[in-house]
Amino acid sequence: MKARALEVVLSPVDNQRLANLCGALDENLRQIEAAYDVAISRRGERFTVRGAPQQSAQAANALQHFYAGAAEHLSVDALQLGLVELAQPARRDPAARPGLLTRKPELHGRTPRQVQYLRQIQEHDITFGIGPAGTGKTYLAVASAVDAYERDQISRIVLTRPAVEAGERLGFLPGDLAQKVDPYLRPLYDALYDLMGYDKVAKLFERQAIEVAPLAYMRGRTLNHAFIILDEAQNTTPEQMKMFLTRIGIGARAVVTGDVTQIDLARGTRSGLVEAARILRGVRGIAFTEFDAADVVRHPLVARIVAAYEEHEAKRGEGAA
Repeated sequence: MKARALEVVLSPVDNQRLANLCGALDENLRQIEAAYDVAISRRGERFTVRGAPQQSAQAANALQHFYAGAAEHLSVDALQLGLVELAQPARRDPAARPGLLTRKPELHGRTPRQVQYLRQIQEHDITFGIGPAGTGKTYLAVASAVDAYERDQISRIVLTRPAVEAGERLGFLPGDLAQKVDPYLRPLYDALYDLMGYDKVAKLFERQAIEVAPLAYMRGRTLNHAFIILDEAQNTTPEQMKMFLTRIGIGARAVVTGDVTQIDLARGTRSGLVEAARILRGVRGIAFTEFDAADVVRHPLVARIVAAYEEHEAKRGEGAA
């Protein structure tokens, strides 16, 4: 579709707001360009947006939206999260968002599916979050665990994942299984530190109120009054998934996250997450949230990368049919 130039004049003119909107070296404008696949130039308060008509109109709306809220510094992170919310305008109702008691009071679901996911975690004993990287599956699950702990709804947090590596070999790493798998659990640690602070997390580890362990260590246990998160669940076998789900005890809540497009199991091995999604749908007390590229809350290019891969896989599937 032929690119057209769309003129946008931001008013009332405020040089500080303009500076906050554009960011250092116009970095914020580059983010808007990447999000909508347009080119933006400006002279003072006058902006020119070039691209396909629909994308240009969306970019112009984004400029006006962020300018209205640019009385203070507008970070790249805040802008990227705002772009995600702008892509889902129909359901942006702050009153409907589940509240989370963490160190980050501004944390909430940015897309309708993220809001649904948080609500399902609060209302169900077992919740599955399935979708591509960057959709907040793990981070929001950890945030929900922290929220439940701070509200005294559970007595400990247990984070686990299968010891299956994406092309690497654990056997070459030093240490026992827990030490070998520790680098793969780093995203869970990072989320905890971000949501609770390093000192508090360290103290809770000492008191064993937080436990991070490979899935193999869950066998034979019954976890009561705990919030349990199984991450990277696409790399569980059906037997491991059944074992994990049957560890859940009295007063416990579990969240299972995974991306079924990134299975690292040996060829011919069935994914426990894929099988569980097929077997457990419709079971009372269990909820499923299916994320897609529209829920990606990382760099705007990530959503487009995910969408491109999804389109490629769909075409390859049609060719094989």
